[in-house]
Amino acid sequence: MADEPHSVGDILDRLDELADEKDEVSLGQTIEAFGSRSYAPFLVILPLIDISPVGSIPGLPTLLALVIVLTAGQLLFGRTHMWLPGFLANRSLKSEKVAKAVKKLRPVAKRMDKWFHGRLPALTQGPMVRVAAAAIIVLTLSVPPLELLPMATTAPMAAIAAFGMALLVKDGLLMIVAFVAAAGAIAAAVGLWGSR
Repeated sequence: MADEPHSVGDILDRLDELADEKDEVSLGQTIEAFGSRSYAPFLVILPLIDISPVGSIPGLPTLLALVIVLTAGQLLFGRTHMWLPGFLANRSLKSEKVAKAVKKLRPVAKRMDKWFHGRLPALTQGPMVRVAAAAIIVLTLSVPPLELLPMATTAPMAAIAAFGMALLVKDGLLMIVAFVAAAGAIAAAVGLWGSR
């Protein structure tokens, strides 16, 4: 497991392996499985968990948003090794739930891996990584209030997944799409919350 994942399929394979080996899968174990330098897999898989049926567990979107903001914050400040505090690293899901989420996400992963690849890679390096990290942090701030509305966290989480995917496969075109999706998700969040 020394190699870092380079596709959504790779990420799901690692999660499947963990689910097979253990009764519960913790966030700390997934950091080890993905490689401590590998931020992008968390920025793909955590939003996808929220979008999957598992994301309907009360409180889970906010917990995922907290992990995402910590991940993006470290990326923003150029930290080379990913770290989570113990109370988050020890949080776990039953292996059956992880396996179920992985199974549900396989068709999505196949499509994502087919569509997205290294176009305009310069837009996924250097300062753009930090700009993306800042946008992700803004998106996560909308998640806790939106959790009160059914399926409302899907828009910001989908935009975060797009950023993660762009960084994972070095796809600058997808990075542009992610920025557009982020603007749309923030506008939708403001509109939804304002109409309450």
